[in-house]
Amino acid sequence: MNPSVTGDGGKGIARKAEAGLSAALAHAPYLAEGSSAEERENRGPDSSPLDLGQGREIRTRIVQRVDDPSPNNANAQALDDLANGAEGIAIVFEGAPNAFGNGLPVSQEALAAALSDIPLTRTHIRLDVHPQSRASVDWLVQILASRRVSPDRLDISFGIDPAALFAGTGRLRMSIEAMHASMPQSLAHFFALGVPGILLEADGRVFHNAGASDVQELAIMLASAMSYLRMFEEARQPVLYAAAHVGFATSLDQNQSRSIAKIRALRRLWARVLESYSVPSAEPVIHAETSYRMMTSRAMETNLARGALAGLAAMEAGVSTFSPLPHTLPGGLPDMQARRLSRNTLLVLAAEGNLAPIDAGLGGEMEAFVSFLCDSAWDELQAIEDEGGILRSIAAGHIQGRIAETRRTHADRLREGRMPIVGTTLHPSAESGRRHGRVIGASAGAEDGIMFCESLPAIRFEDLLEEAASN
Repeated sequence: MNPSVTGDGGKGIARKAEAGLSAALAHAPYLAEGSSAEERENRGPDSSPLDLGQGREIRTRIVQRVDDPSPNNANAQALDDLANGAEGIAIVFEGAPNAFGNGLPVSQEALAAALSDIPLTRTHIRLDVHPQSRASVDWLVQILASRRVSPDRLDISFGIDPAALFAGTGRLRMSIEAMHASMPQSLAHFFALGVPGILLEADGRVFHNAGASDVQELAIMLASAMSYLRMFEEARQPVLYAAAHVGFATSLDQNQSRSIAKIRALRRLWARVLESYSVPSAEPVIHAETSYRMMTSRAMETNLARGALAGLAAMEAGVSTFSPLPHTLPGGLPDMQARRLSRNTLLVLAAEGNLAPIDAGLGGEMEAFVSFLCDSAWDELQAIEDEGGILRSIAAGHIQGRIAETRRTHADRLREGRMPIVGTTLHPSAESGRRHGRVIGASAGAEDGIMFCESLPAIRFEDLLEEAASN
């Protein structure tokens, strides 16, 4: 299968991208140098005000992370969040690639305690990808049974993503062949339960926070999603039904217009994939989260503005759910006040900012940039497919190698002052803040794996700059 994004081999897109992106130079003076694909992607479309659709209902729901190591504290935080504007919770276990040094203990008892008194049928629930993702599905089913809650009344995302787990932890607990053979059968009974939610997720956050470009993140998400469809096709199970249970997770940063373009490109690419399988186009379920790599430990209050811009992009792009990372996360486990600030910032944007998803019609420059992302991501996708698919590419280190190259480009731009960080490189703060180590990866040991690869720990641009300066 080789579905095409364009009808002219991408030449029309390339011409439009070049024309639109050349105009962007005038609006991005600190990025005025360079004309490579990397520079064009980093530059993004013009950040001038975008036309908001009239009468469009806000679809994005605020989902707060539940990641306190104490299940009782986690439960208290979740109840407070739900009572004060959040519409969902994201369970983040210890050892998860996106736990960033925190996380709920990995056990059914901890999950049950964290969900105590949570109105499950009125709350969106997501289980963030982690080494025990498959087991946690069974834990949740048992908790539902004990509380006499029917699974078909839930709004849930199970967040199972072997690629993100493999890259984030550096290991898999079974071979790729065994996984492909067993997963369709092991998930079939969950399809039969009629759970209205996401079972398999194409999660780009691990790769984004390790330094991937938007193009690379899009291609990786698409490669993961395609691997799920192919897996069910080979198992002779209906792709039409499986596709409805495939979702996406991504990171959004402070470049509002570029973040919107990434979401739009993802929708366009996914529609092309579904078309190639003769599956009717459907609105993808997209979960977004604040970019961790853009956050700083110096002048951590500046993270509030970065998070607000990411949240604004999420709402204007119309993602399904959005999880705000509290601004103090680079300094350790956020307290209630930090969680409240991140949540209430989004509530003000949604309730008082009169926001709605922007019109489907695109301005010339945004259209050019979205097309550029689609065309470039498709080229990267083809490279991943030629390497044997997403899991084999990760196993061989191909994806990690390309991300490392992009990370070096980020470091060069940071060092040269072409990517300013307020409080760090621009108007630097004397405060250093409490800090984790330079990189944060999944904490679980690797001795229980069957397959191993080079892991992709999260590294913030602030630390990337320090690393570049020391070399």
